[in-house]
Amino acid sequence: MKLGVRWTLHGDGRTPAPGAVVRPDERLSWPRTIGLGAQHVVAMFGASFVAPVLMGLDPNLAIMMSGVATVIFLLATRGRVPSYLGCSLSFVGVAATIRASGGDSATVTGAVLVVGLALFLVGLAVQRFGARIIHAAMPPVVTGAVVMLIGFNLAPVTASTYWPQDQWTALLVMAFTGLAVVCLRGFWSRIAIFLGLIFGYGISWLFDRLFGRIHSPAGGAEAVDHWRLNLSGVGKAEWIGLPDFHAPSFEWSAILVALPVVIALIAENAGHVKAVGEMTGESLDDRLGTAIAADGAASMLSTAVGGPPNTTYSENIGVMAATRVYSTAAYWAAAGFALLFGVCPKFGAIVAAVPGGVLGGITVILYGMIGLLGAQIWTNAGVDLRNPLNLVPTAAGIIIGIGGVSLKITDNFELSGIALGTIVVITGYHVLRAFAPAHMKDGQEPLLDSGTSAYDKNEEQGR
Repeated sequence: MKLGVRWTLHGDGRTPAPGAVVRPDERLSWPRTIGLGAQHVVAMFGASFVAPVLMGLDPNLAIMMSGVATVIFLLATRGRVPSYLGCSLSFVGVAATIRASGGDSATVTGAVLVVGLALFLVGLAVQRFGARIIHAAMPPVVTGAVVMLIGFNLAPVTASTYWPQDQWTALLVMAFTGLAVVCLRGFWSRIAIFLGLIFGYGISWLFDRLFGRIHSPAGGAEAVDHWRLNLSGVGKAEWIGLPDFHAPSFEWSAILVALPVVIALIAENAGHVKAVGEMTGESLDDRLGTAIAADGAASMLSTAVGGPPNTTYSENIGVMAATRVYSTAAYWAAAGFALLFGVCPKFGAIVAAVPGGVLGGITVILYGMIGLLGAQIWTNAGVDLRNPLNLVPTAAGIIIGIGGVSLKITDNFELSGIALGTIVVITGYHVLRAFAPAHMKDGQEPLLDSGTSAYDKNEEQGR
């Protein structure tokens, strides 16, 4: 049985030809592949540490289980879908609601385990009836919007959490990383994000020596005096140690609060598989059900031992977009690093010590790349956003998703952000389509601004 764990060497294994891509079943030399795996870890560790902390769960366990989840996903998809599975940010609000109602960590993980089961069953249904049931519900206009709002929904994390901690370091790291992506050649350009991290560490250390402490927010809402690079936790941490495990508990009230998030996870997975397919030039429709089921199974395993749920990480799509290396070997390397992090509290402390300003500079680029992949899906599919049937639901859903608009259903249940934006895009598109005139459904040119259309046509005729 083919498990997707064999790769052919791409070219000489050193520097791909200009414009070439390293496909999922190819790899560079092992040292370079391991370096790329480290870069994927850099991309994912911010959310993989922040999300479990916000959920009140052990971040070391989250890192370890993200490695296990990634292995499960790669084996299940036979190495055709390069992806990293990390802690899902979609559940942060759910965890807060459950805890506010008196629940504890066991209650949170029990509720989320049921969501993982629901996602697994959806994946089996897609395997049985085909990807058409997903594409029927989420055509390219919808999928592109979901990918876009997932990416741009992360913008407030950069703007309110990372960037304010050290705006000048963030600006320098952003500039350095951008220059590295564009100006460096060969392998060095493909690890530009990792180089940006190292650069940020150095700049933060230098600024501490030159200017002393900075007065800014540091992990909290209030501004305090603190060092940009604080390694005090590294000295206190042990070299080897297991994270904290606990069993889940199940309460119907908590389950009902968490269950609607499965909609966002389906959209995230569908958008991820679609985006990867667009980047690699290979149709992955036959892997969609497997990918969704694998994510569900991995989330069930993680929450069964007290970890957070997992999802395909959009941050790592940004890394692939920047490097054009889609080798699943790099993800195996990333999973290996994650497993080591999980049993090494000291290394986890080093990762956790990355200055917020450095993350601000890196995530500005990465999160933007993620969102713009949604626009790429629209472009490649020829989606006409001048058609109100396409424009209205996507516009509303994207603003809701990016702006964090919330809809309070009951005192204990609220939809917001990605989940609400996704629902608005999907249901809005199909409801409007049911009532839309035939010429809109047939893809003719019902424009919001006919003057713009005439101008475009006159320009084409002039050429």
